[in-house]
Amino acid sequence: MKVIASVLSILRPVRFLVVAFTCALLLLSTALPASAIDSYQSKPTEGTTQLLETQRKTDEIAKSAPPGLKKVQEESNKGLNEVQGDADVDKMKRPENSQSATSVEDNVKNLLEKVTGNK
Repeated sequence: MKVIASVLSILRPVRFLVVAFTCALLLLSTALPASAIDSYQSKPTEGTTQLLETQRKTDEIAKSAPPGLKKVQEESNKGLNEVQGDADVDKMKRPENSQSATSVEDNVKNLLEKVTGNK
């Protein structure tokens, strides 16, 4: 029993450090998400036009009878899907606009080459 008491008395400063580290981690984890505010700031009216158009189409379809297969296919072929159309199609990643991108495998190979010094 004396051995356990002596071990616990030795670990008392370590326990204090663990508690202090945990408190600091909690404090920083709640404070640092606010630093993301420095990133891109969108304008309040930026997405409104696309959303209003999508809402208008949704309201039209909801008030009318269910569209037939031909109409759904025609609308879907105009863009990404029937509702979204071609909104933000230029921002999507696809083979045509990502030719200069490097794969994860290439990134790992480059990192390993840098670490090992083999080029």
